[in-house]
Amino acid sequence: MVSSHEQTTAYADEQKQHLKKTLGRFDIVLIVMSAVLSIEVLAETAGFGAETFTWTLVLAIFFLVPYALVFAETGSSFVGEGGAYLWVRQAFGRPAGAIASILSWVTQPVWVGGSMAFLATGTWNQFISPLEAGSVGDWIFKIVFIWITVLAAILSLAKAKWLPTLGGALKVIFIAFFLLTTIIYAVQNGVQPLHLSDFSPSLGGFLGLVPLLLFSYLGFEASNSASDEMKDPKKDIPAAIARSGFISALCYLLPVLAMLLVLPTKTITGIGGMLDAVETVFSVYGPAAAPMVVIAALLFVIILASQGAAWMIMSDRMQALTAADGAFFGGFFGKISRGLGTPVNVNLLSGTVATVFLVAAMQLSGDAGALFGVVLSISISTFLLSYLLIIPAAIKLRWKHPDIERPFRVPVSNIGFTLLGGLAFLWVLLGSWVAIFPGTLDRLFGLDYDFLDEWGVDQGPFTALTLGTLIVLAALAIVGYVRGAKIRAYGPALDPETLQASLDNKLDKPLTTTEGV
Repeated sequence: MVSSHEQTTAYADEQKQHLKKTLGRFDIVLIVMSAVLSIEVLAETAGFGAETFTWTLVLAIFFLVPYALVFAETGSSFVGEGGAYLWVRQAFGRPAGAIASILSWVTQPVWVGGSMAFLATGTWNQFISPLEAGSVGDWIFKIVFIWITVLAAILSLAKAKWLPTLGGALKVIFIAFFLLTTIIYAVQNGVQPLHLSDFSPSLGGFLGLVPLLLFSYLGFEASNSASDEMKDPKKDIPAAIARSGFISALCYLLPVLAMLLVLPTKTITGIGGMLDAVETVFSVYGPAAAPMVVIAALLFVIILASQGAAWMIMSDRMQALTAADGAFFGGFFGKISRGLGTPVNVNLLSGTVATVFLVAAMQLSGDAGALFGVVLSISISTFLLSYLLIIPAAIKLRWKHPDIERPFRVPVSNIGFTLLGGLAFLWVLLGSWVAIFPGTLDRLFGLDYDFLDEWGVDQGPFTALTLGTLIVLAALAIVGYVRGAKIRAYGPALDPETLQASLDNKLDKPLTTTEGV
């Protein structure tokens, strides 16, 4: 007998009928690349110096590899619109799924409305056209940026997929051209002096870099949120994770090394670091350098918008399925547009949350670089916390369903699979603590940690915004789950006609009741 938390609801069944299969393997790889390859974090990590390269390589081996293996198997074995929400629901029940979903989903509007909008504006201000901080132009630019990503998520996936797929391709081209130019620059002008000792890992660098690097490497399984819109998800998902994971690792390691070679570490900042390095190496092109830097900055802004759109497309689908399954308010947020095949109501909610968080972040005192770092840290904390449920769910599903078809199976026993997932879980647990309570472990181990110097803002406002965000999310998850009781009362539909008749009657009479969890 199938337990209630492994059954979908009648409303979710009905809404999924509006989805359209439009994603092939090529689309999936580029969309994942567009979302997960976070080139906006490159400068933030490179600011820690040459040991960034060391820790990036360490996490690629000891986190990215086991994490990718676990979710290549889970993602190809447990296919369904909603992705990680479904896994957590099947493993631990709807309440846990609701919490994991809201933590993962809200990361994207917070990140787009805070970090991405600030970075795009900072890039435009520094390299294209000045925008005074707090001016009308500054506000308009940030708000327009947010709603461009929302519009891309609202459009039908057949049309909207071209923005994130273009973004994924542009990222690789952008980084490849930057690396080629860096080689030319190094031949002509030499590089910053780096010694082998500079790459030596330190505890302070480790604690500062772990959350950033985990945030950069996580998310390859997010494409599962749209798996009902894929042509062949069981075969394409593991291939997409393998290819995009390998390319992303290279696209983190090589640009970080390039930035360290051309820029003094103390000049690398989260807002301008990547483009500062571009501006430096593009000097090899002589008179053409200035217009090429402007073009690079424009491409960078487009890449940021495509990245935000890719995440909105995937995370909004997960949250819409969560709502349609009775775990996030009622049917309003679970509705899939018949014509577009997209969760328009959740898309609009994401845009609203992003705009509200932009307003909140703009109230913090500090320069643009400081605000970028603070909001990025909050995005990291919510995202990492969701994996404290998602990773254990993947492990439990391996033990709970040993006979399910696995198109890709990690060639290890259940114990070996648990150890792989457990290693990834411990990394995420460490990263979550450091992101929420920065400096606590540093002080515990006797390291000096000046909060204002590290973050550019006082610890009080930082902690208030971080913990306040988490408290609001917890309350929203609880209220949303309670409000979804009416949708949960309807089990799987017996047939489409009966289902539609009940929905037309506003779900007044249950078809098949379940326990409601």
